[in-house]
Amino acid sequence: MTVTGQNIANQATPGYTRQRVEQTSFSAPGQTGLWPSGLGIGGGVGVTGIARLGDDILDARVRDALSTSGFWGARATAASSAEGVMAEPTKDGLAANLDRFWAGWSDLANTPDSAAAQVVLTNANVLIGQIAAGYQTIAGQWSDMRGQVDSQLADVNAVAGQVASLNGQIRDALQSGRNANELIDQRNVLAQQLATAVGAKGNVEADGTLTLRIDGNALVSRDSSRALLASGPRDIADAGRITVAWADRPGLAVPITGGVVGGTISALAPASDGGTLAGVAAAYNETATALATAVNDVHRTGATPSGGAGGDFFALNGAGPAALGLSVVPTGLDQLALAAPGAGAKDTTIADRISALSASATGPTKTWSTFVTGFAVSVAGDLQRADIADMGAVAAVTAQQSNSSVDGDEETINLLTYQTAYQAAARVLTAVDEALDLLINRTGLVGR
Repeated sequence: MTVTGQNIANQATPGYTRQRVEQTSFSAPGQTGLWPSGLGIGGGVGVTGIARLGDDILDARVRDALSTSGFWGARATAASSAEGVMAEPTKDGLAANLDRFWAGWSDLANTPDSAAAQVVLTNANVLIGQIAAGYQTIAGQWSDMRGQVDSQLADVNAVAGQVASLNGQIRDALQSGRNANELIDQRNVLAQQLATAVGAKGNVEADGTLTLRIDGNALVSRDSSRALLASGPRDIADAGRITVAWADRPGLAVPITGGVVGGTISALAPASDGGTLAGVAAAYNETATALATAVNDVHRTGATPSGGAGGDFFALNGAGPAALGLSVVPTGLDQLALAAPGAGAKDTTIADRISALSASATGPTKTWSTFVTGFAVSVAGDLQRADIADMGAVAAVTAQQSNSSVDGDEETINLLTYQTAYQAAARVLTAVDEALDLLINRTGLVGR
């Protein structure tokens, strides 16, 4: 009745596994003699232990499912955030501003006056401002996620230490014959956290301890644990890849291929390795370079209203990321090279050619739109994988809970059964007491 009451009280406790009293019957004591003995009365029922109704295989399946779910969930979150920054395809996206920039040049070709020139220059400044802002936002997200890796590994190290401590307590309890069910429940909850974070895989040893491994190397073994640390670039513009290693062996990298940390590191990888955020930042840089190159190549071939040679329309600072190094050189109509050399001050051939860059197969618009299309497919794939992984995790947890969770109806029936058995046993003792009273006190006096 005590165990059943505990099950009912912990029905909503996260990680609690229902328990059951294991009982065995005691046979009648052996009788010896010259003649066969009659019917022997049994010795009753004894408690052999309190079983924890969990399943190590289902627990391992949950950890594997949580590892996969954590990995794809982290990638999908990073991809969705980056997609939100791009705001494509909306009027606030870079593609729409590129279209307005080209349309301004077309209007200037039709009406080469100061007002139209100012529109072109304003659109150009808005365009480069949006490119820079988009890059900076992505760089900020990258830095935030890089900080999260360090924070997550610090949590992993702390949780691993708690699992190691519980391992020691569980081993001591089992060896001394004490019950360790609640300690095992606590350890399983922490092991699931490690699986979600770094994809740790575990197996229960013969002495009751749980060994957790990452890439085949023990994170927790018996009552000891090892710490992890991350190293590598701190800024999106830095070269290299983030790596995780053991604190006691920093030169030996530990591949983290599962869990939230694994998914985050994957999203922070360089663009050449499929890194989500670095890929978006590289697209902003490529678009900025393509914009400056395409417009400058045409603008240099023209002539200003005063007959001077056309120079660069965009200046590109090569000291840092291209997306942050763009600036507009001309400040007014007199510095714009709209006419072809020798065609006269009213000619706008160059302005027409610049506006036609919107349809160029190698121009900035094509560069950006090609990336946006591919990135949208990639984001959709990450989101789909995350949804599938979540469904797998839900199925694994459901299977685990169907085996180990507390059923209120079942426990109520058990409680009634034990209460009835207790009352029956009490009734037997009462009957025995009455029989003894009759035999001893009411049968008569000895010797009379």
